[in-house]
Amino acid sequence: MADRDPAKGATPSSPRLNRRQALRTTGTGLALAAAAAGVSNRAIAQSATPAATPAAPLPDQMLGTVTPERAALAVSRVREYAEELLAQTGVPGLAVAVVYNDEVLLAEGFGVREIDTDERVDADTVFQLASVSKSLAATVVSSVVGDGAISWDSTLAEIAPGFALADAWTTEYVTLADLFAHRSGLPDHGGDILEDVGFSQAEILHRLRYLTPAYSFRAGYEYTNFGVTAAAEAAATAAGTPWADLSRERLYEPLDMAHTSSLFSDYMEQVNRAIPHVQVDGGWRVTPMQRDPDAQTPAGGVSSTVNDLARWIRLLFGAGTVDGVEVVPAAALIPVHTPQIVRAPLTDPATQIASFYGLGTNLSYTRFGTPQWGHSGAFALGAGTAYYVLPASKFGVVALTNGSPVGVAEALCLDTLDSAQLGAVSRDWLTTVAPFFAAAVSPTYGVGIDWDSPPAPPTPALPSAAYAGSYQNDFYGEVEIVEAEDGFTLRIGPQPREFSLTHYDRDTFRWQPEGENAVGRSPLTFIVGPDGVATSFDDEYLASGGPGTLTKEVPAES
Repeated sequence: MADRDPAKGATPSSPRLNRRQALRTTGTGLALAAAAAGVSNRAIAQSATPAATPAAPLPDQMLGTVTPERAALAVSRVREYAEELLAQTGVPGLAVAVVYNDEVLLAEGFGVREIDTDERVDADTVFQLASVSKSLAATVVSSVVGDGAISWDSTLAEIAPGFALADAWTTEYVTLADLFAHRSGLPDHGGDILEDVGFSQAEILHRLRYLTPAYSFRAGYEYTNFGVTAAAEAAATAAGTPWADLSRERLYEPLDMAHTSSLFSDYMEQVNRAIPHVQVDGGWRVTPMQRDPDAQTPAGGVSSTVNDLARWIRLLFGAGTVDGVEVVPAAALIPVHTPQIVRAPLTDPATQIASFYGLGTNLSYTRFGTPQWGHSGAFALGAGTAYYVLPASKFGVVALTNGSPVGVAEALCLDTLDSAQLGAVSRDWLTTVAPFFAAAVSPTYGVGIDWDSPPAPPTPALPSAAYAGSYQNDFYGEVEIVEAEDGFTLRIGPQPREFSLTHYDRDTFRWQPEGENAVGRSPLTFIVGPDGVATSFDDEYLASGGPGTLTKEVPAES
């Protein structure tokens, strides 16, 4: 889909993106500002952060420079716009912090921690950060790099020799930087579905070797959570400390980020905790399934507050030093904020602004030629977060919400950057970014099937014995199809989770997955051999995150 040029005052056309495209930079995991900044449309949910660019040239040479007056204007605008965004979208709660010249100008909450209550959000309310965690993880690894025992160019073969990818050459040479920059060859969001069906972090990282590369090593970009997780865990192994402890010791405690943790249990124990919400039939309700991201904690498992994140933004502006104390050596942080890979190819380099990925960080440039760093985070199960910083002006904004992503965090941040750089707002940012988030609700599987209007009459299924049995592949392991009273049950995962299979037509059944990557019902189709017995099945949901064909296990002859 090609967008019209926003610089000419046009708005993006309605995107025809599926959920996985909309949640990638690819996390989600957001190609939002690709349109807004005139770059290509690739989007991610858990991570892509749009670049803020005014709609038309502005001649004042001071435009683009944050002044104390513009910073004050931005703060006053935040209070007005935050309430407006909550009223427009119905998102229950929002917290915002603005930092300028090493001073926190604003740290406030808006709305409520839980819908239908009077529990107000404040600057110390703890939110799940989703993929904003990646930028914090890059800071932690930079601290370890600063010790000198490892570097960003250290290979996992050296420091985590059990790790492997599909290609032997890549396995030997893939580095911490390759995985933090999403240029390892791993496919988009590789491994995420394994997390949804209950596999442990160790099992997921082991099974990444069974994923077919999406592109040649270092020749492309596909956003992953478990690639970043593998690198961060390798750095923790090199440091001799579990990741959650390493994060606390190297970053959270030195910065007095007292309400920040890389453990889901710590988030759940917080009294002042933002409760996740999802949209149902146009309204909002508390999510029925709490998102536990411990398996990918370096990539998506941090919980924090805007007060704590404001301290971290001050660390970035101080190149690793806060209040005269060096927390991270400046030299180790430089690669984090250096472009490592182009996030999306340009279609018109003469008019578009390139967008890059550093290490756990989205990097771009304003129309004034100054760097802009940031990241978005999104959990379909109830979190939308973002931060943007203008390091040359030492101006930054972070926004956290407790609703599944609809663009509130990004719109708030981009509006604030406009006010800070221009003294005015260049566009309706929610209208600009919302279509990309709307695309996030469309599935990557079962597309084009009208589940409510099956063939009439459907072709009958074969006898139960034709389908029942154990099926497997290396990635998903063993999956069982078990006869049940009303059809079949699919059993999948290390501690098998059960899902009902409902007959649709002949050898095709449907089922409803659960979890962060489950959007709609998935078709599961058996491949039947000449003897009238299934030899394998193909499932579209499983295929959206790995090899979707599973082969039937033939019992050994006694």
